Amino acid sequence: MKILVTGGGGFLGQAICRQLQDRGDEPVALQRSHSSALEQLAVEQRLGDITDADAVSAAAADCRAVIHTAGKAGAWGDPADYEAINVTGTEHVIHACRKHGIADLVYTSSPSVVHAGGDIEGGDETLPYPDHYEAPYPRSKAAGEQAVMAASDASLRTVSLRPHLIWGPGDNQLLPRLQERARKGVIKLPGFNKLIDTVYIDNAAQAHLNALDALTRNPACHGKTYFISNGEPWTQGRLIAALLEASGITAELKPVSPRLAQVAGALTEWWWQRMDRKDEPPLTRWSAEQLSTAHWYDISAARRDLAYTPTLSIAQGLERLRAASAV
Repeated sequence: MKILVTGGGGFLGQAICRQLQDRGDEPVALQRSHSSALEQLAVEQRLGDITDADAVSAAAADCRAVIHTAGKAGAWGDPADYEAINVTGTEHVIHACRKHGIADLVYTSSPSVVHAGGDIEGGDETLPYPDHYEAPYPRSKAAGEQAVMAASDASLRTVSLRPHLIWGPGDNQLLPRLQERARKGVIKLPGFNKLIDTVYIDNAAQAHLNALDALTRNPACHGKTYFISNGEPWTQGRLIAALLEASGITAELKPVSPRLAQVAGALTEWWWQRMDRKDEPPLTRWSAEQLSTAHWYDISAARRDLAYTPTLSIAQGLERLRAASAV
């Protein structure tokens, strides 16, 4: 089956394309620029921008399903950019599905859409959306998720996934940021002993394939959203130290006051705005909030409705990361 993977050249998108190939499906990747990694996999690439409705429609032509991973992440930036990519872009995907009679759509969302600022410990899908967001990323991802859920009907089956902190070899988001901060000196953590969830890249990709298959066999998942993780909450300090060690970096980690982190984030935002800087600040109110709180989730709904089972433990993922870093 030919399946469109938006953001197919990204970290998650590539892993999904590989797994689709491994089981005999034919992935087609939509991304803005050519990917040499996808070329090596012999994955068809259809270049275009998710904000371009015609490009999305052209990419979706002759596909039987869509896995929509493309999005703009980050703790800083122009809200209009997040809106255009994460909301309008998602609406373009939904429209393309309807135009071409595509029956199945899997959307990559984020657990941050339900984070209201406090600890989340064992949270499930009954968590409500907060009344206010501190950053455009979770706000726009929530809007995109709601659009996908609302689109589910007799002609278009949809499901949304909320994978939490995806990591592994080839990660171009979480690990590089941690490594950069480690090289600059002490990493200060306001939530040093707070439990957090993560998901190894192969498990995250497998969850998307599980969700795609579930759309055709289990109506209970239609229009629903699910938390995805390894199901192994670790303390923030332990996890970050382990990820850095597996990457070949020894770092000094230091607990700091959550209140101090919030004040530092607010002051940094003020300075960035005053200087009209376009790069991402080292700390914002939202990132300080994320670093200061527990966030781990009950994945029993994904196990039940999507037949999702993490196949690689954190320990096994760390071994794979260590092996890849040694090459």
